Amino acid sequence: MNILTVENLKKIYGDKIILDGVSFGIEDNEKVGIIGINGTGKSTLLKIIAGLETPDSGEIIKMNGLKVGYLPQMPDFKKGTTVLNQVFNTDNEIFNVVKKYEEALLLSEKNPNNAEYEKNLIKISEEMDKKNAWGFESEAKTILTKLGVKDFDKDVSVLSGGQRKRIALAGALISPVDLLILDEPTNHIDNETVEWLETYLAKYKKALLMVTHDRYFLDRVTNKIIETDRGKIYTYIGNYSKYLEETAEREALLHAADKKRQNFLRTELEWVRRGAQARSTKQKARLQRFEEINAQKNYRDDKSVEISVESSRLGKKTIIAENVSKSYDNVKYIDDFNYIILKDDRIGIVGKNGTGKSTLLKILSKEINPDTGSVTVGDTVKIGVFSQESGHMDPNMRVIDYIKEVAEYVPTENGRISASQMLEKFLFTPSEQWSYIGKLSGGEKRRLHLLRVLMGANNILFLDEPTNDLDIDTLGILEEYLNGFKGPVISVSHDRYFLDKTVNRIFSFEGNAVIEKHEGNYTDYALLKENEKKEIPKQKPKETKIVKKREKTLKMTYNEQREFDNINDDIEKLENSISEIEKEIELSSDDYVKLSELISKKETLEEELSVKMDRWVYLNELYEKIENGNI
Repeated sequence: MNILTVENLKKIYGDKIILDGVSFGIEDNEKVGIIGINGTGKSTLLKIIAGLETPDSGEIIKMNGLKVGYLPQMPDFKKGTTVLNQVFNTDNEIFNVVKKYEEALLLSEKNPNNAEYEKNLIKISEEMDKKNAWGFESEAKTILTKLGVKDFDKDVSVLSGGQRKRIALAGALISPVDLLILDEPTNHIDNETVEWLETYLAKYKKALLMVTHDRYFLDRVTNKIIETDRGKIYTYIGNYSKYLEETAEREALLHAADKKRQNFLRTELEWVRRGAQARSTKQKARLQRFEEINAQKNYRDDKSVEISVESSRLGKKTIIAENVSKSYDNVKYIDDFNYIILKDDRIGIVGKNGTGKSTLLKILSKEINPDTGSVTVGDTVKIGVFSQESGHMDPNMRVIDYIKEVAEYVPTENGRISASQMLEKFLFTPSEQWSYIGKLSGGEKRRLHLLRVLMGANNILFLDEPTNDLDIDTLGILEEYLNGFKGPVISVSHDRYFLDKTVNRIFSFEGNAVIEKHEGNYTDYALLKENEKKEIPKQKPKETKIVKKREKTLKMTYNEQREFDNINDDIEKLENSISEIEKEIELSSDDYVKLSELISKKETLEEELSVKMDRWVYLNELYEKIENGNI
């Protein structure tokens, strides 16, 4: 069933046409991924559909009563709002009750002897019962925990940009909407969390519309791709792999049509040059056809662009790290790290946010000093650093001038090219090159900054989250460049596709300041970790960790307390059911119909068990905090 139709949408900023007569529909079971070069209107399209911007012409036709949820790239939070209140900060009736409950609970905990606060909490708890709202609160806490946010009462204004994005994401995921719109949901979250989100959205029951550059994510979640290109859109039914197949076919047809056009022009030009006089109707028609074909634009394959900037010579001595350690606020992030960077190194650095990945890059580039140990850099080393920040870019400088600051002309394998030509290779048209940096989108600024780094004739590259805010076309250009780069490349990234294409060694931050080194790309590393988990026998949580029921019953909700008391038995029942099904599977190897049913049941039970285990961890952490007086 069609739930939303975009009809002949047009949007212009200044003299640039962003959307030019765009039309498409969204079905209730569709998961749509929008891709395209930065600056082609992807985020603008999302905002118009979400009702945050108005088009210059065209309309959005919605199903009666359609509820739409929206996650922006950069969420804006109000100071003084707690994490949980922010998650439930919508006009939804049930969410408002949960929000009131969380506020009342916080007041009661801060003032345990205040009878009025306690009375109010009991009253709102009864309202939670009537609205059947406890499930939303539990789901919110589970999702926040999965996203790495565990301090539910913290003021959102003091959190990092990445943490705020996770909180906004949690709010979007639990919202009871018919269409969920996500703008770059995978930015600023680590690989493990991206994989969890991927699994969650693959099972999501409502319509989904999102902009993302994560190609594995697109492939595993979406069933429809919309590509924006020069104000127009192209629609592909299927995931990212299907899009690539159909795009290759479309490009081949365009090339074939362009070749026919060139052949026609060549033969017609010969005929015109022979001095044929356009006297007859036939000759007039032929000349008219020539003029029409000649007026057509040449086919231009923007996605085939390349950059081949020459790097400076790298001597035998590169960068040597010896016994490097680093701590902040009495927390150790790097402990006794040793490594000699090799000339052909392609290293990917992975790990959860806040474990020290960017810190390691800054130490190796000598931007900051280690607490102990040393870093020695060779005399010929010239490091190019692509950082996450773009605050160094002057918004009042023109794009062309920003690149000319590095060089007017750049030496490449095929000779010198101008700064303007290099910008064109990096998808900045001649007119865009005279735009001010302040008018560029976030993704366009990142692309410009990346080009400047690559033009610096560096012989070692450090890339800190290079895929954030970069479009897929730019990522393809970067990946091709890195594959031909003649020096070491070290990348901090959460983009699994990028890591698989560009690295042959993984440095993994495993927590407790431990950095493990693994040969291979990200998929090799992930398989290794998965096999290590399988080798550890799964054990039921120990009974000794669950102690007697707490006395302060208002510290947990009624539903949480009941779940806390029964969760061990629930886990045991699920494990027993899985064991029984495994025995049936062994006995049904010849009955393919029954075998399929049993495997499906087992997968469902394993999912339920996984959810229960997550809840077990959360509830026990909550209990321990209560017992220790931390809440």
